[in-house]
Amino acid sequence: VRCLNLKSPTAPPELIYQDSALARFLLKSCPLLTKEYIPPLIWGKSGHIQTALYGKMGRVRSPHPYGLRKYLTMPDGATATFDLFEPRSEHCTGEDVTMVICPGIANHSEKQYIRTFVDYAQKNGYRCAVLNHLGALPNIELTSPRMFTYGCTWEFGAMVNYIKKTYPQTQLIVVGFSLGGNIVCKYLGENQANQERVLCCVSLCQGYSALRAQETFMQWDHCRRFYNFLMADNMKKIILSHRQVLFGDNNMKKPQSLSDADLGKLYTATSLMQIDDNVMRKFHGYSSLKEYYEEESCLHYLHRIYVPLLLVNAADDPLVHESLLSIPRALSEKKENVMHVLPLHGGHLGFFEGSVLFPEPLTWMDKLVVQYANAICQWEKTKPHCSDSEQAVSGQE
Repeated sequence: VRCLNLKSPTAPPELIYQDSALARFLLKSCPLLTKEYIPPLIWGKSGHIQTALYGKMGRVRSPHPYGLRKYLTMPDGATATFDLFEPRSEHCTGEDVTMVICPGIANHSEKQYIRTFVDYAQKNGYRCAVLNHLGALPNIELTSPRMFTYGCTWEFGAMVNYIKKTYPQTQLIVVGFSLGGNIVCKYLGENQANQERVLCCVSLCQGYSALRAQETFMQWDHCRRFYNFLMADNMKKIILSHRQVLFGDNNMKKPQSLSDADLGKLYTATSLMQIDDNVMRKFHGYSSLKEYYEEESCLHYLHRIYVPLLLVNAADDPLVHESLLSIPRALSEKKENVMHVLPLHGGHLGFFEGSVLFPEPLTWMDKLVVQYANAICQWEKTKPHCSDSEQAVSGQE
């Protein structure tokens, strides 16, 4: 009973927001925001099981949407890739809307949770563009001595610019999962021009500040240290699969600070922090791990986002310490365009639904993102010509 948290109640998610016309419209248009989230009865109230099922299985009965892979050459010679999925029905507003999606750490468009979400979004009239993190796809070789990192927005920005140029009439919904949430929020806040033609942004299960998270991620409560070890082991395998490009002696472009000694430290690393310190920060020339985490976290960019922003976390997420949730809470209490959604259960990117034992293919998270996006599209179509957020952007400019 204690391990499965069976005595925990089911309840609607906690919502932190400011009273505004947009918030009232969202509460009216998104029933999932005010309705109970009911996870599977036997195991769904355990954040660990939700997280483990997501990590091991992804989703059940996952569909296989068909997309076209696009290749973009970056200024440093790296080859960014993303998959493009066309809508399978007309959008509820009749408009052309594209979801630009950034997956979680070391993930890509072939992951089951991404495929399930994309298939559902396509059926609701959205075109989807899904970034494949640099180095994450096993069949795509690196063409530059650099992999994806915690807060690098270059590849995501290149994908967004491609979509804007190729589909000049489309409007954008920005979606980020876990580490992808950090990247998309940082991207939007880096430059006000990045928010042009963006209707809203949705961030799911991110930690907001790697600098604050690094200490909690080394603690054993809620088994975070164990999750840290598993994620580090996965990262090591990905990096070592590209070691010839990243560490090869015949590679003149590799960072001078990256040496064979770092390769040796990589083999013995047992945490993401050790990998970031010995390898990842050096791709961008940071002198210390503290500087890397400080500069690459979206924490310093969130207040510069003026489009509607939905920040979703689960109270029982074993990867994100409760102290980190003060960041989205404080932001949503200050800014009218921000809403923080905190259900009691869901784990890390789990949010499975189902009756007793077997989960459904679609999750509460999948349905919430599409429902919120639909509401924002309706809001944009019915609101006055110039909104407060647009005035804020123009004032900033």
